[in-house]
Amino acid sequence: MATVFIPPLMRRHTGGVEQVEVEGATLRLIIEALEERFPGVKQRLMQDGQIMPGVAASIDGETETMGLIQPVQPDSEIHFIPAIGGG
Repeated sequence: MATVFIPPLMRRHTGGVEQVEVEGATLRLIIEALEERFPGVKQRLMQDGQIMPGVAASIDGETETMGLIQPVQPDSEIHFIPAIGGG
């Protein structure tokens, strides 16, 4: 199963869980599995069927380039990286 690292700002939706193992062959399926386990996570990661603007997904150290159809391996590590605001 892929390991998903939950960013601090999203941990309130996971009950404080920092990382979780989920199954899924694509980024979309990983997010669906997260939503099943932690309702409300999907709306923080997706908008209009795409990755939410201001959120990047890193799979095995590489920023995804194929959106939600990006392949995920069973031993992948996935990080969701929210944009940092500032000025």
